[in-house]
Amino acid sequence: MKVLAFDTATAATVAAFGELERRDDPPAGTRPAHAQKLLSLIHGVLDESNAGWGDVDRIAVGVGPGTFTGLRIGIATAQALAQATAIELVGVSTLASLELAARTALADQRQILAVIDARRNEAFVSGAGLNPCVLTPEGLGDVAGQRASDGIVAVGDGAVKFRALLEQAGATVPQDGSPLHRVSAIYHCRLALDAQPITTGVVAPEYLRQPDAELARKL
Repeated sequence: MKVLAFDTATAATVAAFGELERRDDPPAGTRPAHAQKLLSLIHGVLDESNAGWGDVDRIAVGVGPGTFTGLRIGIATAQALAQATAIELVGVSTLASLELAARTALADQRQILAVIDARRNEAFVSGAGLNPCVLTPEGLGDVAGQRASDGIVAVGDGAVKFRALLEQAGATVPQDGSPLHRVSAIYHCRLALDAQPITTGVVAPEYLRQPDAELARKL
């Protein structure tokens, strides 16, 4: 099965067709370019693979958790493409993909904690026996500390942001520039092979908490 996958849950815009990936990682302090880059990256990986839509068996999109705007762009694009091409559509956890990439690269017995920066001084976290959730820095440190004796590696932009706290708790955090911290759509493709197609055509994002706009409306 040939899978086209992409993700816009974090600042990066990434797309992959099987094992070929193209990405846009904006410099620190600049805004993501999901709306400007996503379709060009999708067409780019297909063109470089000498493939057309007839060669795609399944479309996979990262469902987060991540930023509300980023998820909305990625999911809306996936739904529109699936509807236009009549290709199967699946949703893939961005955290699960980040964890799988690290586990594959490290190939050892240490536990993997996937950590995405959730802003508001919080982190989206999963792995090492933990279901996807939102944690404060203190909660993240507690989780890492409870698992440190068995060996634990924290990856993702949230792990970079909270490096000092995680390392103090006993976790290993790869160097800031390590590819282990970057979401890779190649691993979305791999996870998508065993995912159940979405029969309704509507992908449910994994927000884990209310968007900023919803919280502001309640104030």
